Amino acid sequence: MNWMDKLERKIGRYAVPNLMLYIIIMYGAGYVLYLINPAFYAQYLCLNAQAILHGQVWRIITFIIQPPSYSLIWMLVALSLYYFIGKELERAWGTFRFNLYFFAGVLFHVIAAILVYVLTGLVLPLGTGYLNMSLFLVYAAMNPNAQFMLYFIIPVKAKWLAWLDGAYFIWAVIQAFLPAYGGSAYGIYYKANALAAVVSILNFLIFFLNSRNVRPYRPSQVKRKNDFHRQVHKARPVNYYKDGARHRCAVCGRTELDDPKLEFRYCSKCNGNYEYCQEHLFTHKHVI
Repeated sequence: MNWMDKLERKIGRYAVPNLMLYIIIMYGAGYVLYLINPAFYAQYLCLNAQAILHGQVWRIITFIIQPPSYSLIWMLVALSLYYFIGKELERAWGTFRFNLYFFAGVLFHVIAAILVYVLTGLVLPLGTGYLNMSLFLVYAAMNPNAQFMLYFIIPVKAKWLAWLDGAYFIWAVIQAFLPAYGGSAYGIYYKANALAAVVSILNFLIFFLNSRNVRPYRPSQVKRKNDFHRQVHKARPVNYYKDGARHRCAVCGRTELDDPKLEFRYCSKCNGNYEYCQEHLFTHKHVI
């Protein structure tokens, strides 16, 4: 059991299901706010380390609402892509790990911005754009042959788009050191992009290396396993735990008493009668 599993046992119950939907709603609110008052976000809501250290702690959260684009068409495209990827990663990883990835990325951005300000005096306006782009890197690493329609016409596999995504991260870092970019009047924004890119890549590496063995099952596998579980439930007598629960997840320890909506299944690949909730059925490590 790695550190993520241990952490999930302790605080997994507080994870927010369908987190990406709420993030999308926040981006939508940020876009509406931009239409009403374009300067309000920069003045009162963005990630400003100096303002945070002087008491404006709400910026730790409110900087998230910056929309991915100020063009309505491209924003809608980005939001639909983010929602799809977020849902797929939550299904593959489980609600807790997806929550942990996103909120850890946000926290890393805040810490990086504060450290840079304390050490250099620079106030770098970081956003979550590179964090969202790193979600695609995770998805492509887990589903390299998934296809996307580039410009709604050209079919391209996720792994090739991931290479382009990675090149974009590298270029963002390089720009901060080029006089024509980092040394220009807009150099502060190029430096902010470089820092956000580095933090997002580190977040990706930390979480992906700890979850590299997690793979979503194919629909045919899911159907086969569900058919097997139904047969097992029919043949197995009903047993109750001491607290009155009939089902308990072997990973997070939750029962139907914690959440009546939880579904539990036995794993046909584990050696023994190990039962898992819907979030860990496809992500747990098999007991041999």
